[in-house]
Amino acid sequence: MSGGRTGGGGLGESAGPARVEPPVGEESGAFWEATRVGRLLVQWCTACDRGIFYPRALCPYCAGTGGGATATLEWREATGRATVHAAVVEHRPEAAGAAFSGGEPYCIALVDLEEGVRMMTNIVGCPPGDVHTGMAVTVSWEPLSGGRQLALFRPAAEAS
Repeated sequence: MSGGRTGGGGLGESAGPARVEPPVGEESGAFWEATRVGRLLVQWCTACDRGIFYPRALCPYCAGTGGGATATLEWREATGRATVHAAVVEHRPEAAGAAFSGGEPYCIALVDLEEGVRMMTNIVGCPPGDVHTGMAVTVSWEPLSGGRQLALFRPAAEAS
């Protein structure tokens, strides 16, 4: 997956107002480090063989132990391909405090990664009202401070 600024669709198009940046914690450090080079990582529980998003210290499915001492959480690279599970358009970004959109409506979505993990994101690269359940999307990156990048998604047909 290649890194780069997102464009066409409002978010990340210009050097406009910055968004509130997600914090880096002990559990999420590896995730954020991988974004610097345009890699999307998913935390994986080897005990119950399930993907996890957002990163955390224990598996939410098997309580982190899987019933044995050999259970571990590891990182696996995701393809970056996903399907929109649900989406909503924020028509009043100023009311939501979303200065990053420059006052333009934007799409908030839940996407299901091919790896079976659901994550919340924004859909860029198309009018927000065009986003629909079942839409094929692929990861796109928006630069953050310090070299990190935010994983956003765009229509798969628009991917570069």
